[in-house]
Amino acid sequence: MKYRKSEFYFLLIFLTGVLVLTFFIFKPFLYSLALAIIFAVAFDPIHKKILNITNQKRRLSALLATVFVLVVVVVPVIFLSLQVFQEAVQLYSFLTQNGGTIDLSRNLGNIARNLEKFLSVPVELSFDFSQYAREGLNWLLLHLGSFFANVAKIVVSVFIFLIALYYLFKDGRELKRAIIDFSPLQDIHDEIIFSKLRLAIISVIKGNLAVAVIQGILTSIGFYIFGISNAALWGSVAAIAALIPGIGTALVIIPGIIFFFFSGKIISAIGLLLWGMTAVGLVDNFLGPKLAQQGMRIHPFLILLSILGGISFFGSLGFLLGPLVLSLFFALLEIYSAMKKHGVQ
Repeated sequence: MKYRKSEFYFLLIFLTGVLVLTFFIFKPFLYSLALAIIFAVAFDPIHKKILNITNQKRRLSALLATVFVLVVVVVPVIFLSLQVFQEAVQLYSFLTQNGGTIDLSRNLGNIARNLEKFLSVPVELSFDFSQYAREGLNWLLLHLGSFFANVAKIVVSVFIFLIALYYLFKDGRELKRAIIDFSPLQDIHDEIIFSKLRLAIISVIKGNLAVAVIQGILTSIGFYIFGISNAALWGSVAAIAALIPGIGTALVIIPGIIFFFFSGKIISAIGLLLWGMTAVGLVDNFLGPKLAQQGMRIHPFLILLSILGGISFFGSLGFLLGPLVLSLFFALLEIYSAMKKHGVQ
């Protein structure tokens, strides 16, 4: 059967309108759906192992894999966020009170005097550390506060995430096949795109995020052992700093070492230094390359820019979505290069 061009154009316009309408219908759940896709790819090896254990029972395997993600990732993240929020509130209250500011100024003054003796030169701490700390904590409290204030929205988002994750585990292959069938690109090019996105997810989740989380946990443990308060809060800051190439957790650990050293707590300073060099540093030097060895081959500086730009554009999930967009860009460039090389008919 032949169709008139007017019919085709009408269908195209009508399809575009429905697609836009569908986008706005799904818009409140886009982050949950995107996160479900990312976790479905990242935990696909676990799902495959569960499939083998359950003798290829898809529904049971998808359910068990979803419960695994809930227990291992979702619940710990919620409890950690609550702990960080509580410690941030305590530290902010301490800094906003006059007694807290006086104690902080006294400690900084002692450090400055010890530093003068050590360097034999005058040292002046002219900046107001408490002001910068208050501003940073205020930003954190605003974001975490708004996060916990919308309890109903969080519950719905987590519910949508878990349901989507279950169906992606269960029917992910069929969905991928349907997307390939609908795509006007050749199947080999579609496979290249899916492969690049998968490598990007593995690289970010395993090679960057997992290492950063482990380093943040170890930093919290070290701070707790050597007596630095609000260990969970500083561990979270260390996890974020671990994403910065060349600097990493040193941005958090070194100030702690300096504080101990010039406060006269030499043993604690040496202990924290050794902890940072061994427990925290070895993770980055040995575990990081091992986890990222099958990741995407993109320069670390570009990955850093994609993470920071992704956070600026997409919000809190930008550290995942940014590298995915970058990986998709390089995949499309590879397909374009192949088409240009072989010619387009």
